Amino acid sequence: MLYATLKLLHLLAIVVWIGGMVFAHFFLRPAAMQLPPPQRIPLMHGALQRFFSAVLVSILVVLASGMWMIGRVAKETVQAGLSFNMPLDWIIMASLGIVMMAIFGHIRFALFKRLSRAVSAQDWPAGGAALASIRTWVSVNLVLGVLIIVVTMMMD
Repeated sequence: MLYATLKLLHLLAIVVWIGGMVFAHFFLRPAAMQLPPPQRIPLMHGALQRFFSAVLVSILVVLASGMWMIGRVAKETVQAGLSFNMPLDWIIMASLGIVMMAIFGHIRFALFKRLSRAVSAQDWPAGGAALASIRTWVSVNLVLGVLIIVVTMMMD
């Protein structure tokens, strides 16, 4: 029951992260582009601030649940007298997940900080440049996230 609960939390946290990137990239941003920069950039800043807080929680849930699930399977395998060899799809999932977390760290703690400074200074060109950088790295993370889903589903 605990394993199933942690797997569910793991999946829900990923849904929040990947789904939020899809929403922001394909729906929010195109709609916001119709607004002038003094309205669009603060709107995107506020939406991203909320989303990034949710992603931080999601990352903690993904890390904790993923590490616990891998550890539990490893422990049960060893206790059964077998050697534990992590499946290739788990290795890919964990490795790319860590890369995604590092990219998110760059987005949240470097690029978003630039956006926040630009919004505070009402420097709309700098805000637009920061949003463009954020969009690029979110695109990379979205591709990696979808790749992880494809790999884990196809190898299952």
